[in-house]
Order: sequence, then C-alpha cells, then structure tokens
Amino acid sequence: MIYAVGNQKGGVGKTTTVVNLGAWLGTHGKKVLCVDIDPQGNTTSGFGIKKRELKKSSYDVISGKANIADVIIETPFEGVSVLPATDDLAGCEIELSHSENRINRLKMQLLTCKDEYDVILIDCPPALGLLTLNGLTAADEMIIPMLAEFYALEGLSQLTNTLKIVRSSFNPSLQIAGILFVMFDQRLNVSKQVEAEVEKYFPGKVFKTKIPRNVRLSEAPSHGKPVLYYDKASKGAEAYEELGYELLKEEKPKKEKKHIFFGKKKDKSSGKE
Repeated sequence: MIYAVGNQKGGVGKTTTVVNLGAWLGTHGKKVLCVDIDPQGNTTSGFGIKKRELKKSSYDVISGKANIADVIIETPFEGVSVLPATDDLAGCEIELSHSENRINRLKMQLLTCKDEYDVILIDCPPALGLLTLNGLTAADEMIIPMLAEFYALEGLSQLTNTLKIVRSSFNPSLQIAGILFVMFDQRLNVSKQVEAEVEKYFPGKVFKTKIPRNVRLSEAPSHGKPVLYYDKASKGAEAYEELGYELLKEEKPKKEKKHIFFGKKKDKSSGKE
C-alpha cells in the first residue's frame, strides 16, 4: 500500500507522521519505504541521514537521472528504508515543467520496487506543485495530518479541491485513508469543535488516534531518531503505535496487569509474618 502524507498547509506534522509511523511499522514486522519529496528533506534527517553526504537523492529519481533502486538507503532502524531528499529538489519543478509524463515520474519509479515493500509512505511538500502531484498520483491512499484549529479547516477545504483535480485528471482511485489530528489538546473546546466539524464533512474518515503535543516527539528529530527509538515510553511514541494499529486495522494487544502484593511477607521457616 502506498500512502501520500500531505496537506497544503505547512507545520502540520507530515514529516513527524512519516518518520514515526514508518518506524513503528518497521518494528511491527513490515518492510517500509519512506519517500522524501519535500525539498526541506526533514524526513531524511529525521532518520539520521546526513544530506550533505548524499551523492544522489529523490531529485535524481524524479528527474530521470537515476533509478530508484540505486538511491534508496537502508536505515539502522528496523525494517525502514528511505528515498532521501536534498534541497536540489527545489529546482526540480521548473526543470520538469515542460517534460513529458512530468506528473507520473515518481509513480513509474515506484512501480519498479513497490513489491519489495509492505508499506510506502510519501512525505509531500506543503504546496500544490509538481512534486505534490507526483506524490498523490503515485499513492493508493492519502493520510492528511492537520491541527485542531479553525484556520486548518480552510486549508482542508482547499485540499478537498486538490483531491478532486487529482482524481479527475491523474489518479481516479485515490482515496482518503484518514484525517489525523496532531498536536492535539483534548482539554480545549476548540479542539473538540474542529474535530466535530471535520467529522461532519468527512464521516468515518477521522482517525480515532490523536497525536498529542509531546516534548520527546519534538526532541527526537534533533537526535536523528524516530521517537520510538528516542523514548519508547513517551506519549508521542504510544500515540504513533496506536495510529499504526488503527491504520492496519489490527487490535492492539492488551498489556498484562501487574499484581502488586501490599501485605507483609511471611517468614517461611516460622510461618509468622
């Protein structure tokens, strides 16, 4: 399954979701490819890959200068490989503007390797351009991270129009896997109101899992690690575990309750406490 993770607004947790969901899926026995087509390359650095040392990137793949199999990097994180990105991608859209099949470049490359992976996650740029269109055209389904703010509803409306365009012109089978609320604070009324509004217009398409604001989740990228490897016990790691089970439509195993004995220990020799 190929998922495009995207939203036309920036700062809504697209990269955080690709990195941490991908890492959890890898530990869950899935073979995962994370595709970075955002010129900022945050998914790449989120897995500890040093962009300055890269000789090839997703720019070379999309522009047709390299085969995807020669550019994919295996990470030290279980089950996860990355198609990395560098800032070379910033000029890619101009280069491709008059090229044939410019919308299908990524799709054609992924067709050569998709059978090797259980899940492919595409980190799309926060804008509707050729790179994002390449991601949406290559995907089976779309995961839409968003903030629980009223301004985000406006961005979601724009994204709906984008999906209509993509379906009518490039990828008629593209579906919404789900809308994911990130940096979610359930104590705020506005969070509940926005969630209700989104559920109203996209019934059954809002993930039950909500990603909370979490310090460890924010710190992990600076260490080049998914939060699962940085602090497995953090709320952020637990939230992406919940999302993983929900996406796979699997039941999360229940943790065994520890029985704590509060009484005094008996002296085995005398039978006294």
